[in-house]
Amino acid sequence: MVNTAAASDSAELAQALASSRQEADELRAELEETNRGVVALYAELDAQADQLRKATELKSRFLAYMSHEFRTPIGAIRSIARILSDQVDGQLTPEQHKQVAFVDSTAAELADMVDDLLDLAKIEAGRVDISPAWFEMVDLFSALRGMFRPVLVNPATALIFEEPEGLPRLYTDDRKLSQILRNFISNALKFTPEGEVRVKATRVAETSVRFSVSDTGIGIAPEHHKAVFDDYAQVDSPVQKRLRGTGLGLALSRRLAVLLGGDVEVQSELGKGSVFSVVLPVRLVGSAPGEQHAP
Repeated sequence: MVNTAAASDSAELAQALASSRQEADELRAELEETNRGVVALYAELDAQADQLRKATELKSRFLAYMSHEFRTPIGAIRSIARILSDQVDGQLTPEQHKQVAFVDSTAAELADMVDDLLDLAKIEAGRVDISPAWFEMVDLFSALRGMFRPVLVNPATALIFEEPEGLPRLYTDDRKLSQILRNFISNALKFTPEGEVRVKATRVAETSVRFSVSDTGIGIAPEHHKAVFDDYAQVDSPVQKRLRGTGLGLALSRRLAVLLGGDVEVQSELGKGSVFSVVLPVRLVGSAPGEQHAP
């Protein structure tokens, strides 16, 4: 009886071992199949990523090429419009003056669109150079005030620059910062039929400065806040439909802000105006050690 029981136990053990081996073999086969699937998936993802990189490069090259090609005829149109406006070849009637002014303003809008596209192509291609230097914010505001003085044609809208007080010198690329603020100001003026656009700078903690452009314009509904900084984004409104643009200005501002070590923000309520801000470090991170101290 003992031998019979031992034989039965041995048979059960052998069967259990065989079953375990079979389960292990099946599990091993499943793992191998899974590994092959993962490898195939990674290969497909790499191929798609490579195709995406090539498509992005082609798009950037196309945008850069077309932007350069468009600049020449646009410049010619504006030059001819200025000659006509100056009445070099004879007097113009009041109606002709209006028509020439319309041609010049339209060409200027097209030139801005081309510049936006070229800047986008440079950023996507990683060919944007950052040239930081120390500068005073009062000088930046003074330059911006001078830039916008000739284009303030709407007497119902005031552009106000608050004098920066108690703020340190900034070490960053002032041209890139100026471009960000120009985009904010242009956008604010475009969507503020009457009221004011106010530009100011305030200290954020010890290491950052916030530049904000507030307006009393049409405002933006909360559901559109995230989208306004996307490429080619345009808020759906009656005013937007009457105005031309690529929808790239704010998107470029965000990308430039990131290159300068900062970020952009928006606060707005429909019908109550907007506040667009860029927060930048006082000193651009990654600059040469000898440049980190104000002269």
